[in-house]
Amino acid sequence: QVQLEESGGRLVQAGDSLRLSCVVSGRTFSDFAMGWCRQAPGKEREFLAGISRTGTATFYANPAKGRFTISRDNDKNTLYLEINDLKPEDTAVYYCAARDGSSWFMVHRDRYDYDHWGQGTQVTVSS
Repeated sequence: QVQLEESGGRLVQAGDSLRLSCVVSGRTFSDFAMGWCRQAPGKEREFLAGISRTGTATFYANPAKGRFTISRDNDKNTLYLEINDLKPEDTAVYYCAARDGSSWFMVHRDRYDYDHWGQGTQVTVSS
């Protein structure tokens, strides 16, 4: 059974940068297209970015365009999300997600497309 574990979330100042990681275990990492979502208090879970199994194709939802970068290292079974110029409105729990059965270059663009989820990592941005 696949397991996803996020890390890297913490309390930061506005303007800082942060890199979140998600380690996948239990299955071959490159079997999965991957994505990141976040959920702020009192709000719906929001899709941010997706990446193909190969890592060569990516997609960013509007909230993530410009300051967010998704990447993966298939040799390390790890997905990343780099966030630059953090803002207080970025405060949320960040979740990584995996989608099984995709073609090599498919990127999934909706949170409902994903089959497996991690427990999340908290990012708090102070002003």
